[in-house]
Amino acid sequence: MTVTASPPRTQAERMPEATRPGIRRRRRNPGASPWWALVFIGPTALGIAVFYLWPTVRTLIISFTKSGPFGGAEWVGIENYARLFQDPELIGALRNTALYTVIALIGIPLAVGIAALLNTSGLKGRSAYRTLYFIPVVTMPAAIALVWRMIYNGDYGVLNAALGSVGIEGRSWLTDPNTALVAIAVVGIWAGLGTNIVIFLAGLQGIPDTIMEAADLDGAGPVRKFFSITIPLLSPSIFFVSVISVIGALQVFDLIYMMLGRSNPAMPNTRTVVYLFYEAGFLDNDRGYAAAVAFLLLVIILVLTVVQFRLQKKWVHYE
Repeated sequence: MTVTASPPRTQAERMPEATRPGIRRRRRNPGASPWWALVFIGPTALGIAVFYLWPTVRTLIISFTKSGPFGGAEWVGIENYARLFQDPELIGALRNTALYTVIALIGIPLAVGIAALLNTSGLKGRSAYRTLYFIPVVTMPAAIALVWRMIYNGDYGVLNAALGSVGIEGRSWLTDPNTALVAIAVVGIWAGLGTNIVIFLAGLQGIPDTIMEAADLDGAGPVRKFFSITIPLLSPSIFFVSVISVIGALQVFDLIYMMLGRSNPAMPNTRTVVYLFYEAGFLDNDRGYAAAVAFLLLVIILVLTVVQFRLQKKWVHYE
């Protein structure tokens, strides 16, 4: 029987794999540690928890209590909610809020049309037009309310003067229960038009030129291209604007507070849910009832937002 001896190993072969020349030892990447993720998301998560989650939880707790005349609170369970759903003013506030929201949504197609015109190639002064439309966005709400209050004035308002010059009799727009809410909604549309236009302009500039060129070769006109190409490709931006517009309209308060007064005869027809919260919490000092109103509004916004996200699958087109 012949035994064959194995050849002697070289010095490099006898060395451990980690210490061989030309072979780098694998080191753990410090970026793979989950602690680094906490470092980056920690400040944002802390801000959300402190300024959003905790106030929401605190509001829910307060809604089950009743404030005393000299401070303190007493646990009353669902008494505030039972009182809320029996309050006749709540039905009126919900109706006014819904009507204001519907009117405010008219600003979306208006902003789409203006953005499409501003996006037209060869248009002179586009930067100036964009600036003019965006000025109300950076203007203080108090200044906007003051100016429009003078415009709507029934005695010396500019609107009535303009209508009178063409033979139309004006009216007191902010004290007439039939026109007060519509007048305020028009101001809301005007004030938020600049933001919507900027968003739609960004969406329009993201549409590839090749698609429009192909439509031109097929003989499509401007109207056909607008409704068959521009609107479908702009639908993600329209969806985003519709969500934030609904949320903003449901929380309307500042324009109503500054353009009207508590003694205004049109107040029952313009009182919104947030204004009802203001009256209960700051005028009547009923914090528990005000918290119930606020939490009800939170639920309404949450439900409507979920419905919008469900419906967007049927009409929003993503590339």
